[in-house]
Amino acid sequence: MAESPLRLTERLYGKLLRRRHMIRRWSSYYDGEHPLLFASPEFSSKTGGLFDGFADNWCSIVPNTTVERLRPLGFRLEDGTLDKVAGKAWKLSHCDIEVGLALKEALIAGSAFALVWKPDGTNTEITFEHPSNALVEYVPGRRRVRAAGLKVWRDGNTELATLFTPATVYRWQRPTRQGGQWTGRSVGLSRGEPSHIPNPLGAVPLVELPNQSRLEERPQSELRTVIPLQNTINTLWTQLMTASDERALPARVVTGMDRPVREILDPDTGEVIGEEDEPINKFRSDRLLWLEKEGASIAEFSAADLRQFLEVISQAVEHIAAQTRTPATYLTGKLVNVNGETLSASESGLVTKATERQDHFGAGLREVMRLEALAAGERGRAESLALGSVVWRDPQFRSDSQYADALVKLKSIGIPDEALWERVPGVTPDEIARWKRMRDDQAAAVLGGSVTALFGDKPDQAEPDVPPEAA
Repeated sequence: MAESPLRLTERLYGKLLRRRHMIRRWSSYYDGEHPLLFASPEFSSKTGGLFDGFADNWCSIVPNTTVERLRPLGFRLEDGTLDKVAGKAWKLSHCDIEVGLALKEALIAGSAFALVWKPDGTNTEITFEHPSNALVEYVPGRRRVRAAGLKVWRDGNTELATLFTPATVYRWQRPTRQGGQWTGRSVGLSRGEPSHIPNPLGAVPLVELPNQSRLEERPQSELRTVIPLQNTINTLWTQLMTASDERALPARVVTGMDRPVREILDPDTGEVIGEEDEPINKFRSDRLLWLEKEGASIAEFSAADLRQFLEVISQAVEHIAAQTRTPATYLTGKLVNVNGETLSASESGLVTKATERQDHFGAGLREVMRLEALAAGERGRAESLALGSVVWRDPQFRSDSQYADALVKLKSIGIPDEALWERVPGVTPDEIARWKRMRDDQAAAVLGGSVTALFGDKPDQAEPDVPPEAA
């Protein structure tokens, strides 16, 4: 029996709610909001809430170092040519800026989503959705075929949801109070506009951008292996600071002497009625103590060695670097007598990881632009984009001299200029097109013998000054 649209919406919404807890956890750790774990009950009861809000946050570094290597520059068709129409649509939706936010969320939470739709019925818009507000379900047994997609958001006291299926788009609403039921939407729709409409694309327009995909597991967060070590580092720092407060300085003890006391006098008679301990703070502030009893002496307890805490913390940071393929230079910030080749070798793991992410994220971005072409009514371009590729910025950071040397050597074996220009970091397809026009203009000027077109107008020759006597 086929599942009704309402039942499908409720089921996907329940799945989304179950995922939100874990997504909030990943996001909190990225933001530096960490609970204090791995501390003994005695330590926790002694410190109370002293370290609430403290975090030596390494969780933000791992996704940030990867996402800065992921910058899509354009899209190629099946024949290898750049799709200028796709590039224009990409920029019109500000995707060149927001794609970085989406890929960062995918690295943090495990996935992000892109929606291709015509909100006003005419202009195609590409938006990126947070994983706590969107969900895609696939056809059982076919991991790449989307069966349905759900997007959820709030408008005041009303929760809104849109269920995308290949044939129909169902738009729902319900009050935010607990127990509210989903009904056909009227919020935001014009009078007489139906809440459920046909899907003009014929495909689910919500696309998942997964991170660390596996055949039988959900996409994983980059922070999955970092969090246990992050908790360890936080606890070690709190223990170090507590030990520093109590035992960082040598402690002295007086032996062979009664404890210092003072007499308590009756205010009326002046007689001694008792004694009480002398406040130790007075001796600390005055830094004086008289030892009057024979045989009294002073001993000393040495200060605690706190370096053992720092060694374990450094070891945990090195484990984070190894497990996440993050260069140690990003985590420690130390560069001592490191040449370019050594630095490139230290970043090889990060570059390989970024290249892997380009493959997985690139498949999702190609599908996004295929849907954009379908929305524009260009089925042929959509099929060509599906077999094309994404143009990414080189994930390997090199110096200008390294790039120049490599390009000169590639030029010597006959690689065309356009192919070399594409290897220059950060160069967009629009800039390459402008360079080609400038080169063609220069070639035309040479063939036409126009020196002015090449070098500009010849400067005016000023008349020499003639002395009055010569005149």
